[in-house]
Amino acid sequence: MSLNRHQIREAAFQTLFALDSNPEASHDELYHQVLAHYHDESETPAYLVTIVDGVLEHREAINEQISQYLKKTWSLKRISRTDRLILEIAFFEIDYVDEVPGKVAVNEAIELAKNYADETSKNFINGVLSNQLS
Repeated sequence: MSLNRHQIREAAFQTLFALDSNPEASHDELYHQVLAHYHDESETPAYLVTIVDGVLEHREAINEQISQYLKKTWSLKRISRTDRLILEIAFFEIDYVDEVPGKVAVNEAIELAKNYADETSKNFINGVLSNQLS
């Protein structure tokens, strides 16, 4: 079974969450574990690797950019891990993946938030990303 882009983003979120908890973990093993959830035993989708490697490579720049769109009383350390990772994926796609329109990246981030965060987080993520696009 081939994964669609939404499922790949979800797998990227799960992989990045695991790597955030255990930075020394093998990417290949994590990909295999995450993809097993989708019953996909084929090769790791290239776009999954693009997102995970891209977020990790550009994390500092992405997080600096996210910080610019937070209220002055907020910092990245105050944001939940889930919210931060969803924002990192969205900012990566907006800034580094030309074929993904910004509105698509925002919509996909909101969908991830619906599945992995609460209503407050969904609204927070939507607000940060809407400000970034305007």
